[in-house]
Amino acid sequence: MKVIDVLAAVLLVIGGLNWGIWGIWSIFDADYVSTVLGGYDSAFAKVLFITVGVAAIYQALSVRAIQSRWKMASA
Repeated sequence: MKVIDVLAAVLLVIGGLNWGIWGIWSIFDADYVSTVLGGYDSAFAKVLFITVGVAAIYQALSVRAIQSRWKMASA
């Protein structure tokens, strides 16, 4: 399960960077994320967005279990 915890955390970092880059580039009227992913309608983009969303749901629903697995103090 720790592997899934780490994978979900990595995907959330990727998702956060994705939105951060999109926000910065949108200020300059450029869409860097769409360019890199081949457009928002590409299969790769859809799979990536869904995977990041699933990782977020997993993290949100299992935060207590993750804390106990990693022996962390609760937030």
